[in-house]
Amino acid sequence: MTPSLPDTAIGVESTWVIVAGCFVMLMQAGFLFLEIGFSRMKNAGTIVPKVLANFSIAALCYWAVGFALAFGGSGWFAGTHGVFLDTSNGALFPAMSASLAVVPAKFFFQFVFCAVSLAIVWGTTLERIKFGAYLIYAIVFSTLIYPIVSHWIFGGGWLVSTFHMQDFAGSTVVHLIGATGAFAALLLLGPRQGKYGPDGKPNVIPGHSMPIVGLGILLLWFGWFGFNPGSTLSAISGPGRFAEIVVVTNLAAAAGVLGAMLMIYLLTRTFDIGMTGNGAIAALVAITAPSGYVEYWAAPIIGFIAGLLVVCSVILIDKVLDDPVGALSAHGIAGIWGTLSCGLFTSTRLAKFNGIGDPGLFYSGSIHQFAVQALGVAAAFTSVFVISFAVFFLIKVTYGLRVKPEEERYGLDLVEHGMWGYPEQFMPVPGSEYHQPASPAQRPRPRPVPVSLGGGVSPAPNRDQL
Repeated sequence: MTPSLPDTAIGVESTWVIVAGCFVMLMQAGFLFLEIGFSRMKNAGTIVPKVLANFSIAALCYWAVGFALAFGGSGWFAGTHGVFLDTSNGALFPAMSASLAVVPAKFFFQFVFCAVSLAIVWGTTLERIKFGAYLIYAIVFSTLIYPIVSHWIFGGGWLVSTFHMQDFAGSTVVHLIGATGAFAALLLLGPRQGKYGPDGKPNVIPGHSMPIVGLGILLLWFGWFGFNPGSTLSAISGPGRFAEIVVVTNLAAAAGVLGAMLMIYLLTRTFDIGMTGNGAIAALVAITAPSGYVEYWAAPIIGFIAGLLVVCSVILIDKVLDDPVGALSAHGIAGIWGTLSCGLFTSTRLAKFNGIGDPGLFYSGSIHQFAVQALGVAAAFTSVFVISFAVFFLIKVTYGLRVKPEEERYGLDLVEHGMWGYPEQFMPVPGSEYHQPASPAQRPRPRPVPVSLGGGVSPAPNRDQL
């Protein structure tokens, strides 16, 4: 049977939303490589099960409850229906009703957004947090924290329905929410051993592989072409509106790289690899909110400023807080800047096209939309911080948030998982030539005892072996 034109339109829209969602899912690999590269070898392997476990928990919890709270109706605080995706009636999810895509496609797209926000939380906690803490917080985050706050902005809640806050793809909803959870965790977790000297000055703890960091950044950049353009939830409307957002996104990211390179060179006379990469991430985060609201000319400005900001922010935050990947700066500070930039650069044409809020200061001469954006930032940050801090505090006093000092020195790969991510660096491996590294003083015995390749139990390596 030949499909009708409406059926074809539904198929096209649903395909676009699913493909864009797959792009966003690929960002999990980007976060994985980014965190592995910024970690030391003894902590590289633990990132793999962490990413997989968090993604899986978010998938189940968002399906069970999160999607309903985020989009199931237009209540001021949270949605009220759609648990376990028990309906395919698109009219019951009014915030997305303009898209012809089927409900399961929309669910998948919104789920991968939740998973990205959750992934952002853990960048500040590398190399010293208990693995179980990931799992406990992931349940609360993907069931309650992210769905409810995202409803306020994405799902027709009070910030968008009453105040008309603009956040096209989630500078606040995804990135600031994630960074705020990361901030709460970091305050209770504390710095890695050796990060701050007796004088309180920060020491550099370099990650083991900048090439892996670079691969992660490129994967994230690629994924953003699903993140922002996919938020149209439509390949037809506009027409071709999503293509304009692709260009806006790329222009901002490119300018962010150059802005970060310029700033770090002015400060250190070097083109720092990590700072260059964070320039791209910060610019992509910043352009996420305004990507559907600004014209081409504004995108490089927003991205360039984000690149400048992330370098200064990383350096300043590092003096007092140990954030190994710069998540507070690249996702928090840049997310705030991107959200506020809508109040400056939103064009008259696109404010009308989206039907949300007013043009920015440079078009209207009014600071009204800027003030609305600031209100949204404050509301999201405050609510997420209070709840996240309470959750992490409860984890800390019950299960425990941080591994023991001797376990931290030994490395989370062996302590939490019974194996190393890079075994040939730490132990003899059959068929390989082993070069013994220099041994730090008072190496503790491992927990648990690793299993040998032959299937038996290997003796615990002593400090001279390691």
